[in-house]
Order: sequence, then structure tokens, then C-alpha cells
Amino acid sequence: MLFGFRILDSYSLLDHGHAAKESLSSSRKKAFDILGLGAVAVDDFIYVEHYPQPDEKARVVRRQRKCGGLTAIALVAAARLGARCAYAGVLGHDALIVVDQQRGTRNIFFDVAGFVGANVEAPASLIESCRVLLVDNFRLPGMIRAARLARRAGIPVVADFESQSGSRFPELLALTNHLILSCGFAAALTGKRSPDKALRALTGPSHEVVVITCGADGCWFWSKELSAPGHLKAFKVKAVDTTGCGDVFHGAYAFALARNLPLSERLRLASAAAGLKASSHGGPAAIPTLGKVNRFLKHELPDSSC
Repeated sequence: MLFGFRILDSYSLLDHGHAAKESLSSSRKKAFDILGLGAVAVDDFIYVEHYPQPDEKARVVRRQRKCGGLTAIALVAAARLGARCAYAGVLGHDALIVVDQQRGTRNIFFDVAGFVGANVEAPASLIESCRVLLVDNFRLPGMIRAARLARRAGIPVVADFESQSGSRFPELLALTNHLILSCGFAAALTGKRSPDKALRALTGPSHEVVVITCGADGCWFWSKELSAPGHLKAFKVKAVDTTGCGDVFHGAYAFALARNLPLSERLRLASAAAGLKASSHGGPAAIPTLGKVNRFLKHELPDSSC
């Protein structure tokens, strides 16, 4: 098993504007704005005219191979926005993704063989070198150790969970300050189908912020700073491929958190970035830059704000 370390530095790759560079300059006291641990995948996309029913055939329109994985896409999103990001861990698993051309939705088929996740031997100095730690639910022992080290160092932990992976999952859940879950997983975790009720069930002393994302229905959020939970409606976009939108939301949120933006701006930026990703094909290449997000925010407003 190999321990990998990779820097994603947007400054050498992207022109994201003077404002972003100036705002992030104070973060140079840390080596990285965001350190991610978790899943990196090679995704094979099969685009079909429509998703077939049992015993039905569907014509394949085209195929693509792209980078994927919860943590990988979140880090790419943050780097595209202007953060200095790093990934530490071992390579993840392969996934097969089928995209319905008519509806713009996708189904994911993955192979459980070879699941690895965070390396339990990642140096403590590496964990402490970032302003924000991003974790997922793969290989809990490594994630728990990293989250514990981050919390001890006063580093916020943002989580991108999609399942309860083992008996120690509640331990990692409790170590997460900024908990962002999809409405589907939030319902499975709490037994509450309503996002508002699931949100209330997830609030607790260990979390500073809890967000439940519901795609076109927007997101529900709670913070220790607020007197009551809130709801932010989604931006209106024409969705053509929703693959990775939740991960883009996480990455954009982590970027905004590293910049010390208030919660309302974190959520607006994350929602806009995820919406723009949904409106384009192209995998990581479709993730918007900060300039594109800012231009979008100037002209497009959700139906209500935080």
C-alpha cells in the first residue's frame, strides 16, 4: 500500500483573479488552505438516451473517463476557486457512472474491492499544516485519528459522508464541526424524511454548522450562531449532469471557510458552484472558477437568502 501526497495549487494553474489571491494571502502561515483525506476514483461514464427498465435495452450515446471520488472532486472545486489544496492518502476505487441524457441524472455502480481510504500513519505535522481538514467515510480509523488531531489543533473539520461505514462512524460524526450531508443520507441517518426534521435531529454540541443539501430544493442549515434553522433555495439552472455536485458544494464551502467568510456567504457560494457544475458536462473540467461563480452571483439570485 502506497502513501500518496499531492498538492493542487490553483495559482500555477488558474487565473482566478487578484481579489482571491489577496484574500488568501493571510493563510500562508499554514502550508495549505485545505487538506483532504479519502476517496479518489477513476470514473467511467456511460451516457445513455434514457435509463433502461429491467430487461430493456438503452443506446449508449458516448463514453468518458474522468477523475472522481468524494474528496478528489471537493479538492478540485476548492482549488478551482483559488484555494491551495493538498490530498494525502492512498488511491481509491473505480466507479461506473451511467448518465440519463433526457433527465440529466446519474446512477453510480462501484466495486467494493480495494476500498482503502485515509492512511492511519499520515504524519501529525501534515494534518496540522492546513486551515481546513476535509474528510469522508472511507477507512474510519485514519479519518478519526486525523479529525482528532485537527480538532486538537483548532482546525475545523468539514465532512463529506455518503454512508455509515462501520461501528466507529458515530465517533467520526462527533468530531466533525461542519457537517454537510445529502438529504438522502440525512434521512437514512436520522430516520427523518423531512430535511427540516433531520436537521434538528443532527444538531448537537459537537457541531458548529449542520447543512442538508437537497439539490433543486436548496439546502437547510443550522448554526450555533443562529437562533433558528434556515433554508436557502437553490439557484435556477438547467441540470444536465449532477455527478459530483454534492462534492463541489463541500469543496466550495471549505474554500469559503478557509477565507473566514460568514455562513451566509459560504452557503451562497457553495450553492452557486454546485449549480453551475450541474449545468455543464465535463467532470472536473466543468467545475467553475471563482470568477465564473462571482459573475453568476451578480446576475442570479435564489428565491430567498440566508
